[in-house]
Formats: sequence, C-alpha cells, structure tokens
Amino acid sequence: MNVTTHADHQHGHPHEGDESCASCGHEHSHTPIRFWQTALGLLLVLNSFLVEWIMEHAVAVADVSAMIGALLLGVPIILTAIKDLRRGILSTNELVGLAILASFGSGHYQEAGVVAFFMLVGEIIETRTAEGARASIESLIKLTPTKARRLRGGVEEEVAVKELSVGDLIRVRPGDNVAADGVITAGQGTFNQANITGESLPVDKKPGDDVFAGTINLNGVLEIKVSRAGHDSTLGKVRDLILAAEKTKLPIMRIVDQYMVFYTPLVLVIGALVWAFTQDLSRVIAVFIVACPCAFILATPTAMVAALSAAARLGILIKNVGDIELAAKINAFVFDKTGTLTTGKLAVSRLSPLHETAPAELLRIAASAEKYSNHPTAKALAQLAAEAGVPLAEPKNFTETAGLGVKAHIDGTVVLVGRAQWLKDNGVTEDFFKSVDLNETEGFSLIFVARNGQCIGWVGLQDQTRAEAREALVELKLNGVRRIAMVSGDRTPVAKRVAAEIGCEEVVGDCLPQNKVEFVRAMKAKGYRVAVVGDGVNDAPALAAGDLGIAMGAAGSEVAIHSATIALMNNDLRRLPFLVKLSRQTRSVINQNFLLGILFVIGGLTLAAMKYINPITAAVMHVAGSLIVVFNSFRLVRHGEDLEPYQPAAPAEPGEHIHGPGCGHDHHHEDGHEHSHEQPIGFKPKTA
Repeated sequence: MNVTTHADHQHGHPHEGDESCASCGHEHSHTPIRFWQTALGLLLVLNSFLVEWIMEHAVAVADVSAMIGALLLGVPIILTAIKDLRRGILSTNELVGLAILASFGSGHYQEAGVVAFFMLVGEIIETRTAEGARASIESLIKLTPTKARRLRGGVEEEVAVKELSVGDLIRVRPGDNVAADGVITAGQGTFNQANITGESLPVDKKPGDDVFAGTINLNGVLEIKVSRAGHDSTLGKVRDLILAAEKTKLPIMRIVDQYMVFYTPLVLVIGALVWAFTQDLSRVIAVFIVACPCAFILATPTAMVAALSAAARLGILIKNVGDIELAAKINAFVFDKTGTLTTGKLAVSRLSPLHETAPAELLRIAASAEKYSNHPTAKALAQLAAEAGVPLAEPKNFTETAGLGVKAHIDGTVVLVGRAQWLKDNGVTEDFFKSVDLNETEGFSLIFVARNGQCIGWVGLQDQTRAEAREALVELKLNGVRRIAMVSGDRTPVAKRVAAEIGCEEVVGDCLPQNKVEFVRAMKAKGYRVAVVGDGVNDAPALAAGDLGIAMGAAGSEVAIHSATIALMNNDLRRLPFLVKLSRQTRSVINQNFLLGILFVIGGLTLAAMKYINPITAAVMHVAGSLIVVFNSFRLVRHGEDLEPYQPAAPAEPGEHIHGPGCGHDHHHEDGHEHSHEQPIGFKPKTA
C-alpha cells in the first residue's frame, strides 16, 4: 500500500501523476489522505470509546461517533481499492478494503476505524520511508542556488541560474553556493566540495582552477567563467545518476513483482477457507489485515535507498542498484596504474646537490629558473618550494627550449636547468652523470642544474603512488578479494616499481587497451567476478569488459561518468573496500528484512486463523513489522562515517627542514590530487 498526502501534492510530490511506485516493488494507486481527515477520524473513534466508558447507556452516541470516524478513515482506502479494480489491478489495497468493509458492515464501527487508522499509519511509514531516504540523497545534490550574480560589462545583475550559458562571467561571494561549473578568472577562495567529491576537507582554489556547481565558497570573492550549466554541470549529472539508480531494481525485486499478482487471490482463497471452516468474520478480517505484506515489500527498497544514500555521501555514484548486490560478489580487482594507483602528476622524489651546495639552495635555484615555465617539471619544483617555504628569486633573461631545458639569470649568475645533454650543449663539461643512482627506465625523470658552467646537483621526479593505495589493497584482501592485479600501458620496469611500492603481487606492463580487455576476459574465464578500476579517460574498453567498472575522479569528467557502472567522485582508493563492505552488508540486511517479512505474514496468518489475535492486534502487528524493517534498513545510512580523506600536513617553517620525499606528508597540488614523496631532503649537502 502507499499514500500520497495533501501536503505532498502542494509541494510537487515526485510521484505525482505516476501510477506506480518504484519504491514499493509493486504497482498500485496512491491513497489520497489529508492529515486533518486522518486526525479527525481518529478523534471521533477515540471519542466513541470515551463515551462508552463515561456514559454506559449512550451506546447510540458512541456508535455514531465511531461510524463517522470509520468513514473518514476508511473511505480513502476503499476508493483506492475500487480505482485499482477499474484499472484491472489486483493489489493488497483490496485486502485492506475488504477488511474495513467487513468490519463496518457487521456493525463493528470502532474496529473498522482503528483498523483503517493503523493501515493508514502503515501506508505513511511505507511512503515516507522511501521519500525520506530520497530526501537524504536529494539534500546532497539539491545545492545549486536558484539565483546567480552575472557580470555584464563590469555590472553585476542577479539572474535565474537557468538563464546562465557557457561563457558567462559570474561573481561568487563568501558563503555562496557556486551556480554552475566553471573556471576561476579572478580571486581566491576555499571551497567545501564534499557533495561532489565526498571529501570533508575544504580545498583552496585560485585563478585557473575548476569549480563545480553546488560547492560552497567559504571565503573570498571570486569571478568564475561558466563552462557548464544546468543539467550539463557535474552536479546535474550526479543528480540524474542518483535518480536513475533509484528507478532500477535488484533481481530479487523483479522476482517479487512477478509473484505479487498471484498473492492477493491466494489470500482471498485463504480467507474463504477460514470463513468456510469457522463462520467467524473477525478471523477473516484479521487474516486480510496481517496478509498485507508491507514489511516484505519494504525489505529491499528501504535497504537499497539507505545504501545509495551512504554511498552518495562519500562521493560514490552507483548507476544501477543491481551493482550494489554485484559488488558483494566481486573477488578480483584489476587496476590501471597512471591516475589510478598513482597521482598521474610529476612530483620531486630526490634532490641530490653537488659541490657543497645545500639542498634548499639547489631547490631555490632550480625552481626560480623554472618559474615561468609551464612544464610539469617546473610545476613540481614550484610546488615543493612553496610547501617548504623556500622563497624564489625573480629570473631574468628567461628562455626555454622545448623538451630540453631553460636558461635564466638568477642573482647575477647564469643558471641552466634541463636534461644532461642540454647542459653539455651549453658548455658544462664535467662528468656529472656518474653521481646519478636512479634508473630512468623505472619511471624516474632526471633534470640537472648548472650555475655559471658548473653542475650543482640534480633532481629526480616521478609519478607518485597514492598515499592510501597500499592500505586500500590490504583492506580489499581482508575483505575476501582473492586476486588483485595492476595492468598498465607504461613500461614494465615502471609498473613493477609501483606494484612493489603498493604491495600488488600481480603486474603486467606494456599493455595496449586491447591487451587490458583480453586480460580481464581471461580472468573472468577462470571464474572470477572482476571489478576494473581506472581513471575513465583511456580505460573505457577495460571498464566495460569487467563485471563491474569503477571510474575514479569522476568530478567533472564526462568520460568517467559514462564509461563505468560506478563512479568515484574523488581519488580516495579507500572507497573501494568500503564499497565491498557496504554491498555485503546491504545484501545481509535485505535477507534479514525478507525473513522478518515472511515470518510476520506466515505467523500472522496462523495466529489470525486460530483466533489468537483480533483485527486491531493484526493492524498493530502490520505497523510493527514495517517499522522493524525500516529501522533495520536504515542502519546502513551510517556506514562509512569513519571514512575521512587523508589530512594534509602543515608545511614546514623556513629554517627547519624541507618536507619532501619520504616525509610522510601528503602534498595537495593545485589539481586536487594527493602526492606523497619517498625520501627526506635535509639542508645538509647530499652526494649521490
């Protein structure tokens, strides 16, 4: 059964005009209930009991009061049952309608009123449960403001968000929600983007950085150029995905739907048999009431929506609720390397000064010379210098030779930063390469720094593994995942180095996209249920080949959202073991709910047929069963509350030491990725 209240229609009930309710697992009409009508009906029924108790001879008055109350409470249910029959649908509404009519027709007005009231309470619980869960999800995604401050010719005007188009310039003040996806053109601010990425930590943004609709600007006044608006924004896609997931069904729900059409006729036959053997109308009424399988029907959708809500809170988007059940069966994971197990961005992993040069001085000279370069190497040096508090000098006569290096004047000296051959071509004659103890074939990128014709050191950079990767893989194994493999298009030595760092025993390098697909298919052929995890950019074929495709970093990524069945809005790999645990807990809760629902129906039918319970007790049992199922399901909503992103450490004070490779800190780069480093950099000279 289901209910649509008067208030719902006033506020745009999401099911309005839809004759089926996906949340309940079966098709039926909505019962139009007004709260004042329900409250007045209950008062009149209670009044009849009070009149009987106070005035023993006023039976007629009590009956009239109970009759009017029963009509107010029962007529909406009976009208709904008639509407179902006219549409050719036989649902549980008819069972309740028959029970109320039988009680009313036999003169038991109080019984009819109480039964109708409790059945309405059950309806409200059923519908409010699904809609309350929906509201908890909607609260995550209905964050786009209705108004925006658009700038035209430097003049600020307030317009409706739906009027924004790509290329518009909008102003966002402190405390405002961002109205559309865009790029910051002026100003700096700190953003809470938990609703998009699932990260609770605010993120600093500056000109050139992307921002997402629905995120909150905590401070600073910014000007943003709109890149996507309305349904095209990341938030719009997130909303559409979540609402689409709600409309899908688990396999068990489809099975329930198939057999519900036979259920009501079966109960009617049972009721007829009880009447034939006992001639007791009260027993038949009780049978009809306890046979309403609301607890059974609520078993799956309440658990499913609670799981969707818990996942959405952490930035896990599930396109089809069937994937919640499938994730519980996954026993093998296949990971891409670049951008998935690694950050996909270069970071400094070694500073090796020569000729008594201090590490901090080497970093200052190199980062200053590279200050105006857009090369990833320059960005990595600038990031480390900023985190370490090393002040940069202003480069003069800056020139850059693409792919080789840069040349600039720093503090009156000529500085060269680039490949070894670049230094030799510019007159550096010493054999500085012998000091290198890193192997470039393992994924290290080396640049050398020379000052006034003398090499003063070298810098090693590499694509860093994610700080939480090892922990996530260990948790997956603890959760019963039997096989974990890393399949990469990168060189095999690089792939093996990364695999060793994160504790992945199976690794394959030099893979083309079709090789990844073949690897996944071969694993599935051996009986594994395989989840493929990639960044969604170049892994679409492999993601589609797995039983489950999980795309990371889907915030703002069209490809990631469309190429996978599950999308992680941020890059925290610890979401993966959480997803496996959540899916297994969801399956367990659904099984518990089904068992409870079946016990309530079978037990209730037995008790009613044997006259151990009367119709009023049966109605109370009906509500109690629904409540137990609801509360059991909503234990899932709190899952993952302990899962927080890694906390970035505060940068070092100048003069202490430079936090670099191996310091155990997670450096947040401007692109939002987390970088970890391997080896310490101190102020003492370090020779390779």
